[in-house]
Amino acid sequence: MGSIKAKIPVVCCAPVGSASFDERDAAELAKGFAALADPVRLHLLSLITSAGADGACVCDLVEPSGRSQPTVSHHLKVLREAGLVASEKRGTWAWYRVEQQRVDALKLALG
Repeated sequence: MGSIKAKIPVVCCAPVGSASFDERDAAELAKGFAALADPVRLHLLSLITSAGADGACVCDLVEPSGRSQPTVSHHLKVLREAGLVASEKRGTWAWYRVEQQRVDALKLALG
């Protein structure tokens, strides 16, 4: 005689609930995370955050970052395009401030 095998459903994990954001929001969040995946940009964001509400001038970010002004400007452009910082011209220099609402959205996405 053959053996009888019971069919027991296999549950490997908890059921998936609804996502807290849709694919479009996920794509926008991914841009922010991609921008922060570079240690230079993460450091620059930290420097700008520490500058407070007035923001930081590109000229003040060169020395602490250990990078040239064109390199700093390139990384700031990536952060700006990801919506993590905003810039404004003051005289001949660009000043950057953190877009806190956007940074908070990234924090919230991480749970």
